[in-house]
Amino acid sequence: MARKEEDARDVAAAITGVGPLARQLNQLHTRLWHDQVDRDLTGPQFTVLSLLHTHGDMDQGTLGALAHLDKSTAAPLLDRLRRRGLVELTKDPADRRRKMIRITGGGRTWATDLAPAVLSVNEQILADFSPEEREQFLALLHRAVQGAPAATDSPADSGHDHQEGDAG
Repeated sequence: MARKEEDARDVAAAITGVGPLARQLNQLHTRLWHDQVDRDLTGPQFTVLSLLHTHGDMDQGTLGALAHLDKSTAAPLLDRLRRRGLVELTKDPADRRRKMIRITGGGRTWATDLAPAVLSVNEQILADFSPEEREQFLALLHRAVQGAPAATDSPADSGHDHQEGDAG
């Protein structure tokens, strides 16, 4: 009988742990993003535009690393932004194998115009936290992400750029 109780406790703990809470937080973020930021621009796309706006032109590998995108996600995401006229992709003159990414005027405008709405989404999610709790919560999230084993090119992430980036 004790084993069944232990099993039941394990199952209950599993559904109240990090995974379900992270999923719920992601669902909340996604809903607020769609309602208040933009239905046609994902968080990772905003992250890419913001990084280019802030840091200037860069190669695809560096941009993917800064945006925390695996290779299978970065290329299609950049192609979607290129087709919308928000970024330009060119060959690096110094190394023709590398793609250089440049934000366009339209991409710069989108990043600038949407930044206040992205900050508002953050504010709403953290509204019940004191300033100290916000700082601690974000520090703990960063620590959890930094300390987690790398999961690059995982099947769960491949081909999807919906809200897995750092924006918002």
